[in-house]
Amino acid sequence: MTDRRHPSSLSVVIPVYNGALTIGPLVDRLVEQFAESAVLEIVLVNDGSADDSAAVCRQLAARHSGVVRFLDLSRNFGEHQAILAGLNRTSGEVVAIMEDDFQSSPEEVARLVDTLLEGGHDVVYGQFADRQYSFSRKLGSWFNNRMANVLLGKPKDLYLSSFKCLSRFLVNEVCRYQGPFPYLDGLILRVTRNIGVVDCQHHPRQQGTSGYTLRKLIGLWLNMFTNFSILPLRLAVFVGFGFAAVGGLLSIAVIIEKLLIPETQVGWASTVIVIMIFAGLQLMVLGMIGEYLGRVFLSSNQTPQFAVREEVGFEASPTTSHTEDGTAEG
Repeated sequence: MTDRRHPSSLSVVIPVYNGALTIGPLVDRLVEQFAESAVLEIVLVNDGSADDSAAVCRQLAARHSGVVRFLDLSRNFGEHQAILAGLNRTSGEVVAIMEDDFQSSPEEVARLVDTLLEGGHDVVYGQFADRQYSFSRKLGSWFNNRMANVLLGKPKDLYLSSFKCLSRFLVNEVCRYQGPFPYLDGLILRVTRNIGVVDCQHHPRQQGTSGYTLRKLIGLWLNMFTNFSILPLRLAVFVGFGFAAVGGLLSIAVIIEKLLIPETQVGWASTVIVIMIFAGLQLMVLGMIGEYLGRVFLSSNQTPQFAVREEVGFEASPTTSHTEDGTAEG
């Protein structure tokens, strides 16, 4: 009988962004960790790095020929786009995703894989008791998780970490998404609730700083808001109805006050304030609608999810490959 603690093949996808100093030791430790337990495939995706990451990844693909494969994106598309580029080119029975900064230990990958296989899960997330992020990144993660609870129906006790392990079934389903604004955890939660967790240690970054600026975090939130839920539009309807009701009640109160106290003077300042409030609400709702329409336009205009400039090592990949929609072909 097959030992389910060891997959027949394992793929590890690592998006690389300015990780020239860390990606080499990370890959070496992964190769050492799984040298005898699984057919290993490591897919490195350089997401428009400004350092020598691309050159280092090419060297790794040459040094670990047949194991390490390299995709060089034409520009910086974003972490989730880079991960999907890698997922589309994997062939493993199980696929792990991790960052290039050693905040997740390579030795922890085996624990995620074991939990996924033993529990029959579609995805297993690494959970960090003490996340080694900056205050702004922690605040952004907290807000992201709270919004995911509301918009995506995420289990409240689940933390959507970037360190996770997916089954081949889930990878195939996620790769069906071809839109230009992916949010990986939203795609996962859209497919399954068969989720496992593993407590892992989170380490400080060995080099550099996080690539998640405030602008990128806002873009990630917008992807979640507008790609996976119409709740913001429904909320706008209720907010508009609420303010209209308040306005109607205040109008009745003003009329009654004028009838009872004819000398009451209607203030210019209050009129201007009311106009500014309602004008702001209208602009906010119009902007929200415009965001939805803009994304529909960009999707219909075939805006690329990612573009690969160079591929290294895929000629040595197994005979089973995966098309862009995630389906297997012999």
